[in-house]
Amino acid sequence: MARFLDVHPDNPQPRLIAQIVEALRDDALIAYPTDSGYALGSRIGNRDGRDRILRIRKLDDKHHFTLVCAEFAQLGQLVHIDNAAFRAIRASTPGPYTFILPAMPEVPKRLLHPKKRTVGVRIPDHAFVQALLAELGEPLLSSTLILPGEEAPRTMGWEIKEELDHDVDIVIEAGETSDQPTTVVDWSEGAPEVLRLGAGDAERFL
Repeated sequence: MARFLDVHPDNPQPRLIAQIVEALRDDALIAYPTDSGYALGSRIGNRDGRDRILRIRKLDDKHHFTLVCAEFAQLGQLVHIDNAAFRAIRASTPGPYTFILPAMPEVPKRLLHPKKRTVGVRIPDHAFVQALLAELGEPLLSSTLILPGEEAPRTMGWEIKEELDHDVDIVIEAGETSDQPTTVVDWSEGAPEVLRLGAGDAERFL
């Protein structure tokens, strides 16, 4: 059964953050709130985490995983960003956007799109996620928690606990969250292409 943790939305309790980070380092899979609905997350080095996310969402290996970062400098260590993308992405973060970009060699191949060698990156504007990333000290492998047959991410922690009780290890509640997923912008070919309209304003990329 999954543990259910109620974290303060504005001032996350350090004790609870430390518990979640300890679990992540022990290869736990968490369901956690962001600025654009809930997501599934695991440590990048957790080999089973990727497969568990694919099973829960019933996705194939062409799914673009997202590396959730604490800040722009961390993001820049994971993907190639040209000058035009640099300015636009920097101006849009933190916020409810996911950017698909060519991955740096340091990113494990099992996390990349098998043909394009790309990966998603984002910096959420969410107090809990920022506290979690600060304590973890590395990006979080993640995917929006949109279940098979649904179009919007989950927004209620207790509903996720009931439905995924035996599929995830921890469910975190941390206040209200949007029912819109991130806006996804593919910048891997040198120009922005909006792949999914979501919580982030896409007008700047159209």
